[in-house]
Amino acid sequence: MIAARLVRRPNAHAACIFALGLGALGLLAAPSSGPPRWVWNATQSAPVGLYRVQPSRPAKVGDWVAVAPPATLAGWLDQRGYLPTGAVLVKQLAAVEPSVACRSGAVVSLDGALVARAQDADQVGQPLPVWRGCRRLVAGEIFVLTAVEGSLDSRYFGPLPANSVVGPARPVWLKGQR
Repeated sequence: MIAARLVRRPNAHAACIFALGLGALGLLAAPSSGPPRWVWNATQSAPVGLYRVQPSRPAKVGDWVAVAPPATLAGWLDQRGYLPTGAVLVKQLAAVEPSVACRSGAVVSLDGALVARAQDADQVGQPLPVWRGCRRLVAGEIFVLTAVEGSLDSRYFGPLPANSVVGPARPVWLKGQR
């Protein structure tokens, strides 16, 4: 009987505060429309960490975005062991219409400004894709690029369909953050 008296009941007030706190966190994390996606980026081409992707929000040039590679590219990335099919890339949206994207040899430029250099092969010596010439991006095309030279992005595979962007990718936690 003494033991029964020592066992405390959960405090109804504390439980209510806890439930309200969880609800408030849920509202803060809830998107304005459409469910968020969580993406872990483990590659060095974007800061390593956890990103919250909001599919219902439009992306703008300069944003980090989650990109679902088109089927042909996704198959190539998977075959090479770079990215499993169904996974997304985290890249920066570098250009949209009416920008002009060019590649001449290893030099990649946007609207006449040098923005990147491409490599001939990856870290294990496998040749990387090459596209040549200049293209004015049209409605429905994007150019993704990061500052990392070895990044698999539009410097190698050129413009992508705009509908390959899942949404803006906002970092939630990055490696090295406390």
